[in-house]
Amino acid sequence: MAKKSEITVKDVIIKTIAVNDIDYICITDIARQKNEADPNGVIANWMRNRNTVEFLGIWETLNNPNFNPLEFEGFRKEAGLNAFTLSPSRWVAATNAIGILSQSGRYGGTYAVSDIAFEFSSWISVEFRLYLVKEFQRLKAEEQKMLGWTAKRELSKINYRIHTDAIKSHLIPEEVTREQANIIYAEEADVLNVAMFGMTAKQWREANPEQKGNIRDYATINELICLSNMENINAVLINDGMPQGERLVKLNQIAIQQMQVLEGNNDRKLLK
Repeated sequence: MAKKSEITVKDVIIKTIAVNDIDYICITDIARQKNEADPNGVIANWMRNRNTVEFLGIWETLNNPNFNPLEFEGFRKEAGLNAFTLSPSRWVAATNAIGILSQSGRYGGTYAVSDIAFEFSSWISVEFRLYLVKEFQRLKAEEQKMLGWTAKRELSKINYRIHTDAIKSHLIPEEVTREQANIIYAEEADVLNVAMFGMTAKQWREANPEQKGNIRDYATINELICLSNMENINAVLINDGMPQGERLVKLNQIAIQQMQVLEGNNDRKLLK
């Protein structure tokens, strides 16, 4: 499924999608800068240009092993002639191109990979191209930042499974009810929450009634890294039979030491 986003360039919303890990920018949105009423006509005029056809052909040759060079040569010879016309759909169908695609529906329009979209935006306006490049780079930087956060969050979830398995083996008596088991799990989760955040999940919800999710959804990447380490350590301490109160103090000390390294901050206070 295509991943969809939007960027704002000089107060204009430009749609973007990712298909098979390739990023595409909506050149229909860009074309509206030149002609709001007929963006498709703007794209058609650009594609009938000989320089455009050569650029598209070279890009496909470099990036698409299934590109049809014979059809490309036919278009290149005709490009620039008064009778020559070329639409995105005709280009894709004839040459097996991947640099341009068409979408229907709410995110409909003609899309192009960033190299081609930037070239098209230069034809529209050099100034607009510069703003487009800047905003697209900002979008990709934000996606990389979120990818790192998501990876740490998933790592924390996986380690929590290890953590709960240790609780089940060493803290839960045989034949306990599901309700009893849930109470024990909640207490152990709060051991980590108090060691890391200084409050239980319930205390956080009461202090932040307007926030959705839970306390860990609002943790920083460094806090998630630390939590991931603490969950593994707590599982080992549970296996060793250490009482919960002692584990809380131990985990808090570990949290402070690790966060000092990650954040370069020596002001966090130990639990007494």
